[in-house]
Amino acid sequence: MKKKSTSRSAFLNPRVLIGLFIVLAGVCLALLGFGTRSVQAQQNKKTRFIDIPGLPPGFDCSTIHAKGIDRMENLGAGLIMIACGESPRGSASRGSAFSRLVQKLLPTPLAYGAADVDLITGTETFPSVTQSETYTTANPDNPNQIVVNYNDSRSAPSCYAGVSYSSDGGATFTRLNPCPLCTGHGTNFGDPVMLYNKPTSTFFAIDIATGCGGFGLGSWKSTDGGVTWSVGACVHNGGNDDRESGYADNNPSSPFFGRMYASWNDFNVGNAALSVTYSSDNGATWHSPIIVSNTSTFIRDVQITSDKVTGDVYIAGMDEGGGGFPHNDVNHIYKSTDGGNTWTNTYTGPSFSGPGVTAVGYFACMFPDNGGYWRHEGWGEPAAFNNVVHLVYAQHGTGSDAGDVYYIRSTDGGVTFSAPFKLNSDSTTRPQWQPNISVSDAGTLLAMWYDARESTTCTYANPGVPCYRMWARKSNDNGMTWLADDTLSDVVSPLPGQPDFNVQPTYAGDYDYGTAILTKHLTSWVDGRVTISSQSQQDAFTDRELVGFSVTTTDPACNSVITTQPVDFVVNLSDAADPSTVQPTDFTVNGIAADSDTLSNGNATITFHF
Repeated sequence: MKKKSTSRSAFLNPRVLIGLFIVLAGVCLALLGFGTRSVQAQQNKKTRFIDIPGLPPGFDCSTIHAKGIDRMENLGAGLIMIACGESPRGSASRGSAFSRLVQKLLPTPLAYGAADVDLITGTETFPSVTQSETYTTANPDNPNQIVVNYNDSRSAPSCYAGVSYSSDGGATFTRLNPCPLCTGHGTNFGDPVMLYNKPTSTFFAIDIATGCGGFGLGSWKSTDGGVTWSVGACVHNGGNDDRESGYADNNPSSPFFGRMYASWNDFNVGNAALSVTYSSDNGATWHSPIIVSNTSTFIRDVQITSDKVTGDVYIAGMDEGGGGFPHNDVNHIYKSTDGGNTWTNTYTGPSFSGPGVTAVGYFACMFPDNGGYWRHEGWGEPAAFNNVVHLVYAQHGTGSDAGDVYYIRSTDGGVTFSAPFKLNSDSTTRPQWQPNISVSDAGTLLAMWYDARESTTCTYANPGVPCYRMWARKSNDNGMTWLADDTLSDVVSPLPGQPDFNVQPTYAGDYDYGTAILTKHLTSWVDGRVTISSQSQQDAFTDRELVGFSVTTTDPACNSVITTQPVDFVVNLSDAADPSTVQPTDFTVNGIAADSDTLSNGNATITFHF
C-alpha cells in the first residue's frame, strides 16, 4: 500500500512578500532513430495480425509505421508497439534492500509552493504501479475543489486512467478506486485532460477511448468536485487520435465564455493533422473536427490555451525534425480569433537543438539508462493573458548538457516573440526538461520543470541515488520580469523506474499541464520518492503556489492618496502563513517598512503596524 504524504498546512512563500511594495498613491496589490525506423519498416512489410488486449481483434502489425503509431505517445500506441515486438516491455530493476520510503532524500525549507502531496492513495499491486503525466484543474468559484487526471497503469491493459480529487484546497487528495474513467467509453488509454466548465459548475475529463470511433476522445463529467462521475459525450470519434489537450474559457467577459476546446493529432488524416474541436453547449455536443495544420511536416500538438482576457485561442505545436537524436525542433503558434473556427499560423520560430542524450526509435530520451529512458522532444506549454502570449520549452544545452528550459514572450498576440530567456540559472551541465507554465487571473505566471542540478548522477529505479527536484520561477507582471528560480518540490527524488510490462520502458509521462485560478497556481509531476518492492517507481505528486495575497483595508482604502503614514495595514492571505517566515520588513508603504506585525485568523491574516 502506498502511503499518502504527510499532510502539512500550506505556508506562504515569503518571497511573495519580499520585494512587493504597496504604494498607496499608485497600485495596490535523429540519426539512430532514422536507422532504427528504416530497419523496422522493412521488417514490417509482411502482414501480421495479432490480438491485443483492450483493442479490437486482428491488429495488423505491418501497419505500425504507415499509421504513425511509432510517433504516437498514448499508452494504447505503446501497448501496440509492445505486442507487435517493436518495443520491449517495462520491467522491474533488481533493486536493493532499502526501506519503502527513502531516508536519504534531501529535504530543504520550502521555497516556492506549499507541502508536496502524493496523489496516489490506496492499495497498489506491483508491478502495475506507474502513475504519471498529469493535468491539474481547480474550480475558480470554489478553490477548495481541485481535480487531477493522470495516467495510471493499475488496471492495465484494460484501462490506463487515474483521477484524484481534493476538497480542502490541495492539502489532501483522494484517489478514486476503481477509477470511474475506466467505464463508459470502452478501453481508456489515458493522455489526460481535465477542464472546469464554469456555466454548469462541472469538471470534464477527456482521455483516449476505444469507444469513440475505435481510438478517439471520450469525456466524463463531475458536478460534485470530482467525487462522482458520469459518462459524457464522445469529443471526437476517431480511429487514430493522439496527444490531445484541452482548455475551457471561464471568463464571463469573453465573447466565447463557457466554450470548451480540445486539440489533438489525427493520425488518420494527412500527416497526423493538428486538429481542434469545441463545445458551445457545455459538453453535450462537439463541433466537427477543424484542421489547424496538415502540412508535409509533422507538427506535434503541444497544448491549446485561450487568452484569459480577450478569449483568443492559441495552439502551440512543435516540428520535431523527424525525431531521433540528435534532432532539431521548431516552435509553432496557431491563433483563432473567432472561437476556434478558423486558424492562422502566426509564428514559426527558429530551429534549435532538441534535448536528450540518445534515442529509442522515434523519441529522444533524457537519460541513457536501459538504452534510453524518459522520452522527451522538448515539449512545454503556452499561456496567454491580455494579448501577451507565453511559451516554455526545453532545448539541448551546451556540450554534454542534455537540456535547459527556455521562455519566450509575445506582446502582439503571438505574431513575434522575444529572444529566448533561460529560466534555469544554474551553470551546471545537469539536465532540465519537460516544463509547464500557467497564468492566473491576476496576470502572474508560474513556470515549473524537472531539474537535476542538485545531483551528480541519476540511476534508474535506485532509491539510494537522488536525481531531480521540481524547480520553478515566478513572474508577477505578466512575464516582463521574473523572480529568481528556486525549488518547488520538497525533496530531491530518485529517478523512478517503469516496471509495468503493459507500458513501454522509455515512458515517464510526456507532459504535466499546469493551470491557475485567481488565488493560486496548480501543478503536478511524476516523482520517485516512494519505493515499492525496494524500487523507486512513478507516483504523481502535486503542489500549489499562491498567486500572492489580497489586501483589504478601510482606512486608508486601496488606491487612495494619503498625506500621512498609515497606522495599520491588513493583508488577507489565501493560505495560512508560517509565522516564522513573516517579518515586519516584508511589507512596506512608500518604501517605509512596518514596525511590527500580528497574525490572526489561523495565520491567514497579517496586520502590519506602522
